[in-house]
Amino acid sequence: MSEANPVERWQARLEETGELTPAVVERISHLHGDRGVRAIEAVSENRVKSYRDFTIVVGYDDEYIVEDGGCTCKDSEYNLDAEDPTDLCWHVLAVAIARRVGHVDYHDMWYSEVREFL
Repeated sequence: MSEANPVERWQARLEETGELTPAVVERISHLHGDRGVRAIEAVSENRVKSYRDFTIVVGYDDEYIVEDGGCTCKDSEYNLDAEDPTDLCWHVLAVAIARRVGHVDYHDMWYSEVREFL
């Protein structure tokens, strides 16, 4: 895995351990700064939710759809460099972490139906 970028390395480590070890938390925090810290907080607060049609991260002001490595948040739209594999919004990071540590809240329903009630 020497050819892997830093994100792929911490993701592989999470897949191996299945948990957020102090070393992995440090890597994520160092590489992604505040976005990494917010992602870890979201996972620990059970704010990553998977529905039949989308994976959602519950943010502070809204819910954000994360799909195929992209996100509907303004940070992804305006601030991130698509060419830099380490430049990810905290919602995408939260989904990557939650999936690897088995901490996704699964709902056997369509998000589009749930969203109508919000």
